[in-house]
Amino acid sequence: MDTMVIELTNQKAAGLLNELAELNLIRIFSRESGTPAKVKLSDKYRGFLMREDGQQLNNHISQMRNEWNSI
Repeated sequence: MDTMVIELTNQKAAGLLNELAELNLIRIFSRESGTPAKVKLSDKYRGFLMREDGQQLNNHISQMRNEWNSI
């Protein structure tokens, strides 16, 4: 196995690297500890939905929860 050091010039690249790690094609190690880095879901999916779509989704989820609670 080869080890490479990569400098990210765009934050979107981190998402691509995380997807490769999930497919077990690469391993990501944190710089400080040398252990695989944990990625928060909020960081992983940041920018995945447009703001308006996200708000519509949140509204829909709230509506469904209210309907469920009223049963």
